[in-house]
Amino acid sequence: MRLILYLGKGGVGKTTTAAATAVRAAELGYRTLVVSTDVAHSLADALDAPLGSSPTPLTDRLWGQEINVLDEVREHWGELRGYLSTLLRRRGVDEVAAEELAIIPGMEEVVSLLHIRRQAKTGEFDVVVVDAAPTGETVRLLTMPETFTWYASRVMDWEPQTLKAARPLVKQLIPATDMFATLERLSKGVEALRETLIDPEISSYRLVINPERMVIKEAQRAATYLALFGYPVDGVVLNRVLPLDQAEGAFMQELARIQQGYRQMAYDIFQPLPIWEGPHYARDLAGVDDLSMVGRALFGETDPVKVQFRGKTQEIVREGEEYVMRLPLPHVEIGKVSMTKRGDELFIEIGNFRRDMILPMTLAERPARRAVFRNGVLEVRFGIPEGLPLEPAASANEA
Repeated sequence: MRLILYLGKGGVGKTTTAAATAVRAAELGYRTLVVSTDVAHSLADALDAPLGSSPTPLTDRLWGQEINVLDEVREHWGELRGYLSTLLRRRGVDEVAAEELAIIPGMEEVVSLLHIRRQAKTGEFDVVVVDAAPTGETVRLLTMPETFTWYASRVMDWEPQTLKAARPLVKQLIPATDMFATLERLSKGVEALRETLIDPEISSYRLVINPERMVIKEAQRAATYLALFGYPVDGVVLNRVLPLDQAEGAFMQELARIQQGYRQMAYDIFQPLPIWEGPHYARDLAGVDDLSMVGRALFGETDPVKVQFRGKTQEIVREGEEYVMRLPLPHVEIGKVSMTKRGDELFIEIGNFRRDMILPMTLAERPARRAVFRNGVLEVRFGIPEGLPLEPAASANEA
């Protein structure tokens, strides 16, 4: 079983990329399911075929599905949502607001992934390609299944240890609703889901970007958090690249030239991950034939179902009161390291190499003490927080 999850900012071509990957996988002989977890589905438009909430056959080895997120939330969270919503209304919260607050942020994505995991476990498919863009809240939620218990206990003003003792009483008062069993079942499901999603032999995360500064920076932030929580990223798709030698007219030539700078920026930031480039097509693409063309152009002779990269793109470990971030840079020649930190950005220079890094909050609030580059690995040490608000910049260090 293989799970391939495509992440990306809206409008970068993530749905088309996911669908093209699925079409290419089916052409290579894999029984393939491509799934959309977005509430505003666009997968059916990309495939140019009607899709339902269960797998819909498209070719002899390709199926498509648009998950009904509302049904999934109702199934997994329905009883708890109703109970928590009632409690909130009793405390004076507006009825509509109470319904919304009774759902944990990121719940829609979580229950969709639970559904996908069930689908993958049936053995009907060799690979499931997911058109999904989990938010930071969803990543954190998957990392800490106990968040469910924490959330429910805080809303009910109960401590977690009180839940077990209170269960028989609540069961007597509300015989039809065993919300504790629902909470326990959901928590176990998320724990099993996380084990699947962090297994690099099963799951791969791939970032879809365009040669634009803001898109690349957002993908860099996503890659940082995925690495921080152990989700295996094995590649990047650089989409909608204008060929410099084919650009006609002053405007298109200048746009292609600007793209080349951001293209290089993407390679610098995401190495050593493989990067597949897709051209900017002059027309809308839809249907299996178009997607087959896109898949072949992207991957060539590469099998997109195989794991494309093994290893850590970055690592953050705690040593005493400090944190150490390790960043493999195998193709950078050893030299002097200079470092500047501003807010949640860290600027590193090693000779002619320069990297602008996005830091997770854990490191953003700490001063960058020392940077050392040895054996192809950059190590940055972060000290104890100096208090808030943070100073805008840290001094440069050399090793």
